Amino acid sequence: MKNKNTFRLLFIVAITIMLTLPSCQKYADGPFLSLVSRTERVSNTWKVDNYKVNGVDYTSLVSDYNETYTKEGDYSYNMGIASGTGTWTFQNNDEEINLVGITNQNSHTLFILKLEEKSFWFYYMDGTDKKEFHMNQK
Repeated sequence: MKNKNTFRLLFIVAITIMLTLPSCQKYADGPFLSLVSRTERVSNTWKVDNYKVNGVDYTSLVSDYNETYTKEGDYSYNMGIASGTGTWTFQNNDEEINLVGITNQNSHTLFILKLEEKSFWFYYMDGTDKKEFHMNQK
């Protein structure tokens, strides 16, 4: 009898957690739940897996492009002969990243779509052009 009640209690707790956790998801494409902080997840060197401008695939043009974010807020990018540095910070309740002081580029806001330990998806607006990056851990 005791085991049956314990099972029922665990079942009720599991259902409750499953129903309330979807509201914890921060980004449109995930992750659903992570025990790793957002800063730790973004602090990495990322390489382009997919790059689109206004929905059109241009991945082949930036196949050697990568970005690095550190826990201390430093940012760098490298694309063959072009490279630069700047700083990054989370903003808007950690839904965006603000890149500033970037060498050879304008500052811009990254709108995070997905931030996992091995995947980082975002887009930013360049005038009326939507530039979307799907990055993977290098």
